[in-house]
Amino acid sequence: MGRYNFDELIDRRNTASLKYDFGLQRKGRDDLLPLWVADMDFRLPEEIIVEIVKRAEHGIFGYTDPDSSYKEALKSWLYRRHGFEIYDEWNTVEPGMVYSIALAIKAFTEPGDGVIIQQPVYYPFMETIKLNNRKVVNNQLVYKDGHYEIDYDDFEKKIIEEKVKLFLLCSPHNPVGRVWTSAELKRLADICLSHNVLIFADEIHSDFIYSGHKHTSLITLGEQYAQNLILGTSPSKTFNLAGLQIANIIIPNDKLRQQFRRENDASGYSQANTLGLSATKAAYTYGEEWLEELREYLEDNLTFVRNYLQEKIPRVHLIEPEGTYLIWLDFSEISDDHKELEKLIVDEARLWLDPGIIFGRETALFERINIACPRETLKQAFEQLYEALEKTGRRL
Repeated sequence: MGRYNFDELIDRRNTASLKYDFGLQRKGRDDLLPLWVADMDFRLPEEIIVEIVKRAEHGIFGYTDPDSSYKEALKSWLYRRHGFEIYDEWNTVEPGMVYSIALAIKAFTEPGDGVIIQQPVYYPFMETIKLNNRKVVNNQLVYKDGHYEIDYDDFEKKIIEEKVKLFLLCSPHNPVGRVWTSAELKRLADICLSHNVLIFADEIHSDFIYSGHKHTSLITLGEQYAQNLILGTSPSKTFNLAGLQIANIIIPNDKLRQQFRRENDASGYSQANTLGLSATKAAYTYGEEWLEELREYLEDNLTFVRNYLQEKIPRVHLIEPEGTYLIWLDFSEISDDHKELEKLIVDEARLWLDPGIIFGRETALFERINIACPRETLKQAFEQLYEALEKTGRRL
């Protein structure tokens, strides 16, 4: 038995929670069990909360910048957990990963330029490209035997044909759960180098890796790759701090870093969230034991899902995740119409999931589910799904 109770059920309603309080506005009903957005239902350890409260009790919330203790906490975390060292000047603190991706798109491409992604992928990638009047270029991941792989020939062909300038890499990959190997990453990075394509590596899920797998940060592959890289990191997934709006964007190349920061200045953003800085420093200083216990709990949640599907809903197929706390389920044996599937999930199962269509049209019959919740919540969700399939005659 560990120190932390991840089975605790905490009522998050009436806290302006995007996950729990906006079902009526977003889905048309307020009785849905939400396992959609990447937002955990676990309370932070007291060691971190105490530091946030201590800062709040000071009572003054003026402009703040990351101080030396913040920088040391970040550097120590990246070295301990991921095996690489950074210089202070490489990092730019931003309010979030998607904001930072948008900055990179504007800083390093022009309207009409191609930006390549690998669908099915985190949907703001595509939205941010489109909304900034750039061209979405898709290197579709290959789904084969319940596993996803990269089509390198297509990747290089699209880069050449579409005159791609920027690659948005999701590593570990959301939603398919791949933890890319160093060989896979190097092959992608070599193609990008040979065609002068800059890489933005979103490594926001890198602290959630399952047994038998290892996250390789792109920055560790060699100097030539580091000089062609914008590395996005954040405590927002690891410690559920998204509401405090902190991301650390690491750019070793001085010219690229100055270009990125000019775009940031042009956007009007400067000082970071005061409590976000305090929370990040505390999390990276005191949160390691909590994270290790959480990872074990998530492994057990994954085992529960795997067993439940095998025993009770074998026609719904789990794509075995190697990382992240988001799982990807194939419902293609349940329905051949994504609108019908959505109706089943929402109206019959009373669940709020992320439908596969938003990650790309090829995966319209998939669903993304967040398993970072107490086991009782997860069990309730799958029992509601089972009952809905029984009721509609779709289980067998």
